[in-house]
Amino acid sequence: MTETVAMTDALIVTEAAADKVRQLVEEEGNDRLMLRVFVTGGGCAGFQYGFTFDDEIADDDTVVEQAGTRFLVDSLSVQYLAGSTVNYTEGLDGSRFTIENPAAETTCGCGSSFSV
Repeated sequence: MTETVAMTDALIVTEAAADKVRQLVEEEGNDRLMLRVFVTGGGCAGFQYGFTFDDEIADDDTVVEQAGTRFLVDSLSVQYLAGSTVNYTEGLDGSRFTIENPAAETTCGCGSSFSV
């Protein structure tokens, strides 16, 4: 059963991240698209973050809604992402979605992998 939760229960999404997802969804012309945020094994610190667009909600997904956009987190990833903040940044080193994870004990230099 899919559940929609308050953004602080599973994932906090900044306005910048929601705005970027909204822009990308509009560019694709498919308003069913949602940003899937997930964790996989690997990276230099043990786990790594991933982002992909998806237009289907799995039975075990948690749906986080922010400013008219939806973010998906699968049941395995939600335990590692609970309380994390998804942001979108633009700078000299490029543009990207980032995650600030309070449960991460160590992170790599680029911020895309972590350990708990």
